Amino acid sequence: MTEMRSAECGVRNSSRHRRGGGPASGVELPLQLRIPHSALVYMTRKQRRAQRETSAGGVVFRRDPDGVPRFLLIRDAYRNWGFPKGHLEVAEPPAVAARREVGEETGLDNLVLHGPIRVIDWYFRFRGHTIHKYCHFFLFESKHGDPVPQTDEGITDCAWHPAADARRTISYDNARAVLEQATAMVQALAYVADAPGGGGGEVGGAT
Repeated sequence: MTEMRSAECGVRNSSRHRRGGGPASGVELPLQLRIPHSALVYMTRKQRRAQRETSAGGVVFRRDPDGVPRFLLIRDAYRNWGFPKGHLEVAEPPAVAARREVGEETGLDNLVLHGPIRVIDWYFRFRGHTIHKYCHFFLFESKHGDPVPQTDEGITDCAWHPAADARRTISYDNARAVLEQATAMVQALAYVADAPGGGGGEVGGAT
């Protein structure tokens, strides 16, 4: 089930132009120099009181006939593009949750798990509470089937993108970092598959 919150992965695209004044040289000041000390203390206290939540998601790729990988992105109800993900169920391992969430939000099954990518975390406010969210991302390969968005959970579209297009389309910087690492993993898989005796089976174990 998708997480219907506006702070999906925390940090919006930082490449957009900054508003207002700044250093004449165009150099970004360090965060500590741009935020008053009292505000930093307040932020630290809020972070200590934050509620921890854990979710899991999947980066799904598929190779076209020429062997070029394409990555699956979903668009949520806020028109933000990212990866399918959601909360863990009770006692559910993150890799199992990631596979389930991808299946629910995109309709794809028979996914091949290639391993963990990384864990990202961010803070956001929801209904008066500070939430510290952790999300475990895993790399999956899909070899057939057409993705269908889970519209009853606010997923409005699913689309395959080449890596460069996916980087430009993703709405959040930390999700883009996940894609960068996933792309490197897919390239490594291709190298292994082309090596003598190479093969691409599913990795064992659910972390």
